[in-house]
Amino acid sequence: MDSVKIENAENSIILKNVMAELMNKDNLRMTAAEKFDQYYYGHGKLLLTGEYFILDGAQGLALPTCVGQSMGIRYEQSYSPKLNWKSYDVHGNLWLEANFEFWHFNILDENPSEEVIQLQKILKQARIQNKHFLRDSQDVYVQTQLGFPREWGLGSSSTLLYNTAQWAYTSPFELAKETFGGSGYDIACAGSDGPIIYHLEEGSPHWSTVSFFPEFHENLYFVYLGSKQNTRDSINEYRKKYQVKESEIERINQITSELVNCVDFNHFCNLIGEHEQLVSGAIGVDPIAKKFSDFKGSLKSLGAWGGDFILAGSEEMNFEEVQNYFSSHGLKTVIPFKEFILPNPQVMANQSISDMIQ
Repeated sequence: MDSVKIENAENSIILKNVMAELMNKDNLRMTAAEKFDQYYYGHGKLLLTGEYFILDGAQGLALPTCVGQSMGIRYEQSYSPKLNWKSYDVHGNLWLEANFEFWHFNILDENPSEEVIQLQKILKQARIQNKHFLRDSQDVYVQTQLGFPREWGLGSSSTLLYNTAQWAYTSPFELAKETFGGSGYDIACAGSDGPIIYHLEEGSPHWSTVSFFPEFHENLYFVYLGSKQNTRDSINEYRKKYQVKESEIERINQITSELVNCVDFNHFCNLIGEHEQLVSGAIGVDPIAKKFSDFKGSLKSLGAWGGDFILAGSEEMNFEEVQNYFSSHGLKTVIPFKEFILPNPQVMANQSISDMIQ
């Protein structure tokens, strides 16, 4: 048990460092404004309801995270302009570097990685959407910085697309559609300041900000399962195997609405349990609760199921006990709801500072 406490303490320190870095992003932006000529920032995301069904028009409750990804751009005059791209992970380590010829975004490096080829595709698509994008005689230096581990699945791609679209003065949804696909809820989260209800209407994205900071938020935690799920593969499997029913979409919408307005923890747990059964029936995957059948509370898969994060809720266990439980199953990352989810500033405006500091 002592070793578990030490591991939990170490993970808490790492997590607090990550959160402190991104929670101070306003100060970082001021510093970045001095370092770069242009600077952009996109939030990460978690999808609490509507997973998979959101592709067929269901309403999903999507939660922007406090952590995200930044992009800074610097320009220098040049007679033979080139684009240099550097991407840094949450620890400040360079994980991707690429150099592009300017006019057609040809890759200048030998044996480019799959990630560099995907980046080239994004840049070319941005040029298609805005023919004036990067046409000046300047060297361009781009630096991206992740505020969360890449393997967490919080939106390293969606925040990249969002930031690139802001830079290129083009639609992030169109850019995403032509490169990665998906419903686009993650793009909406990247630019939102709080929880949103998102849905597709005739293929077009629609969303609105909502108040979602439950009175029982101290009983809610996010647990990282240790593997990044491939969203595109999961979507393709869903499309191949399942024909959604209108009644299912209607019930997903009702659950989403009820969750947003829920004030009772037990009712909240019943709702997410019903939601789990609906999605489980659609994709043929067992609810996550079957894997942790002795957990004293409720569990819900998020996003593409099978990897990334799950939501855990318990009134019987405190934070340390929840940490110890999942640590005993080899899962070391447990994050309280209030430390991870970006509250809507307008919704929270009626609270005093003392209400927010625990």
